[in-house]
Amino acid sequence: MIEVTATYDFIPGIDQKEYEGFVKRALSSLVKAPGFVELRAYRNLASSPFVRSTYVFQTLADWARYTESTEFQTLMTEGRRFVTDIRVDAWGPSPVVTAPVRPAK
Repeated sequence: MIEVTATYDFIPGIDQKEYEGFVKRALSSLVKAPGFVELRAYRNLASSPFVRSTYVFQTLADWARYTESTEFQTLMTEGRRFVTDIRVDAWGPSPVVTAPVRPAK
């Protein structure tokens, strides 16, 4: 599996209701994408960037297909009305730490 993180800030003065509608449309598209596993979204409690979303896909090819789709491209164009300073990074598994590390029970 791969994880894609996206961070961004809100443009000051956006209409929160419009943004929420945009997010609902984006999520509706995302959950239908082949290879999509999950999304985790967070707000920064202290500073910028204000939002971090982590998208999990089965493969990098699944993520690439989704980002190349017309629907995704349209959503990204629309989303730029609400956010700025967007950064996207794709992450794959570590060859050294191959599983999550947790304290012993």
